Amino acid sequence: MAISENLFGRGRRRLTMLYSLVMIIFLAVILFVTHRSMEWSIASEQARELLDTAANVSDAQNYMNQHPELVIDDSVVYKSTNDRLFFYVFDGKGQLLNFSRASFRIEPFILDVMQDWNLPEGEVSVFTKTGENGHKSKIMMTAKEVTGTWNGTPGQRVYVGKDVTAMYNGMEKATYALAILGVLALLIATAVGHILSGRAMVPLKAAYEKQRQFAADASHELRTPLAVVMASAELLQNDPSIQSPFLKQVIEDVRDEVKKMTKLVSDLLVVARSDNKALKLKPQKFDLAGLIEQTSRLMQPLADQKHITLNTYNLEKTEIQADEQKIRQLVLILVDNAVKYTPEEGTVTVSLLKAEKGRVKFAVADTGIGIAPEDQEKVFDRFYRVDKARSREMGGNGLGLAIAQEIVNLHKGHIRIESTLGKGTTFIVELRSRLNMKGWGLTRQEEKPAEA
Repeated sequence: MAISENLFGRGRRRLTMLYSLVMIIFLAVILFVTHRSMEWSIASEQARELLDTAANVSDAQNYMNQHPELVIDDSVVYKSTNDRLFFYVFDGKGQLLNFSRASFRIEPFILDVMQDWNLPEGEVSVFTKTGENGHKSKIMMTAKEVTGTWNGTPGQRVYVGKDVTAMYNGMEKATYALAILGVLALLIATAVGHILSGRAMVPLKAAYEKQRQFAADASHELRTPLAVVMASAELLQNDPSIQSPFLKQVIEDVRDEVKKMTKLVSDLLVVARSDNKALKLKPQKFDLAGLIEQTSRLMQPLADQKHITLNTYNLEKTEIQADEQKIRQLVLILVDNAVKYTPEEGTVTVSLLKAEKGRVKFAVADTGIGIAPEDQEKVFDRFYRVDKARSREMGGNGLGLAIAQEIVNLHKGHIRIESTLGKGTTFIVELRSRLNMKGWGLTRQEEKPAEA
């Protein structure tokens, strides 16, 4: 898959996930607010009914206390049309005076609640009872004192309650139904969000493709004039008629800048071709240890300039089948990067690690400045430089490690980094020892020479 497809694919997935997260939070808030609103509505209405009933029963009990000669039918005076409503009237000694009994199923629990009652008058509370079968019953109760003293017995109290289990169960079922509908709405919204984010990516992807094509075309077109400028600078540098030290220095500076520009153009062209799937592998058998040793010798002069010790370790003959030129470029990028960011008198070590079946590993370690943990995931991004000022001084353009990762990906390998600030960095590369010819972006014309 092309890098642009990966880039926009990740962007689309992130937008979809962000949209889904926002919708989940919004749904959770709506469900919570709806549930709490229903609970408040039910509780407030039932509490008002209980307080009114408690006041009526208290007044009726007060009237009976004042007229003990009256004989009143309890079923007419006290019984509510709602058989879930109940009340009990006790005197100060705990004797039951009047009542409208609750269900036999919950009455023992209600009596225990009344015995331990410590809530202030006028307060309504909900009590929960869990049965043997695990079912929960919810009882809403309140209490009210009956004013006055009769027969020397003060402190009569009315307890009024109601079985609100069905109401709360209905509220929970309504909440579950809303949650299910919300999940369905979330799935639909996520699908719509994914489609819309894909459409939003279309103009961005088109703009990216135009920039990529421009970079490829510009890089290709700049190679010829840069080669001409480089050749002219070398001719001027070798011209014996130019004796002025100032002019010689100017020509040397021009030559150095053209070399940097040529490398940048070459890197841009590699990146543009990798985006366009134009990079092809030309696999052949070669000795990886010999390639590493040869590349290290090429980098030795640069290491000597900084008095850096460049070591090779465990370079036993290891034949692999891969694109030799690209693996050489990979090793060159990693060693060059290690030498650049290692201070003078430091050490750079290139070594082959213990090979596993069908795979080979090599590592490039240095005693350089190291990379912070928060930067380690970004060093393979294009144009990313941990220390931009030092990178400019060292001629870095932020493309080397991106190209290295692209080469590793083309070979279906892995590259990882281990680094500690102030102690150094190690890049570990794992490659297949034999390249499978199918599905690797190879043309038939490229396969035949490799097989011969």
